[in-house]
Amino acid sequence: MAKNSVNVYSVKGDVVRSVELPSAFEVEFRPDLIHRAVVAEQANKRQAYGPSPTAGVRHSVSQWGKGRGVSRVQRLSQGSKAAESPNNVGGRRAFPPKPEKDYSKKVNRKERQKARLSALAAMADVEIVRQRGHLFDEGITTPVIVEDVFESLSTTAEVYEALDMIGVSADLGRAKDGRKIRPGRGKMRSRRHKGKRSVLLVVSALEAPLFKGAGNLPGVEIVSADGLNTGRLAPGGMPGRLAVFSESALKMIGEW
Repeated sequence: MAKNSVNVYSVKGDVVRSVELPSAFEVEFRPDLIHRAVVAEQANKRQAYGPSPTAGVRHSVSQWGKGRGVSRVQRLSQGSKAAESPNNVGGRRAFPPKPEKDYSKKVNRKERQKARLSALAAMADVEIVRQRGHLFDEGITTPVIVEDVFESLSTTAEVYEALDMIGVSADLGRAKDGRKIRPGRGKMRSRRHKGKRSVLLVVSALEAPLFKGAGNLPGVEIVSADGLNTGRLAPGGMPGRLAVFSESALKMIGEW
């Protein structure tokens, strides 16, 4: 088998044949570009937030001045309760986040394209994939290429059985055991749990039944070949994600 060849597996885990990887998998490995592209992608997903411009200042207030033996803060006009100042209960925030702040980052088009191809190339290196923490059987070639019948699997049991036969089910267990409760305030903000990223399934079309079958597997992400970007190929800027491509999806990569 040539250096840039990989095995094609059936859903039963048998090696059917070998195929040549497209030239996209032979691009120079550039972890610096991958990290830059992923950071920009994450920044561009951020949603602007901040308090209402009038939050904490919806009072009629006045200052008493000196001579009363109390602090000279703003107080309600119809009472003596301190209000509106940042150090008072119900007052405004001193330096709140601004909704108009621009969090976006720019990356040159050619750099972004090269980062995506570089992340693809990292998938073809078994050592880089193992360094990322993925678990799979010895002797498996990466990226894992499966016959197109894999795309037609529509139940979770069928998808898990196929991945188990191929030899990557250990990584699903790693993702399942890695689900932990997040420390800190995030528990109160609809992100109570943290999980690990597992296998990336790449298919040729959005209509593939596999989208339904693989949706409940822990840490598994499924995407069409057209929807691949650096963030999916190298989550968190860490290259070498374990990926399973259908043959049709691999042909689509060859047309890039």
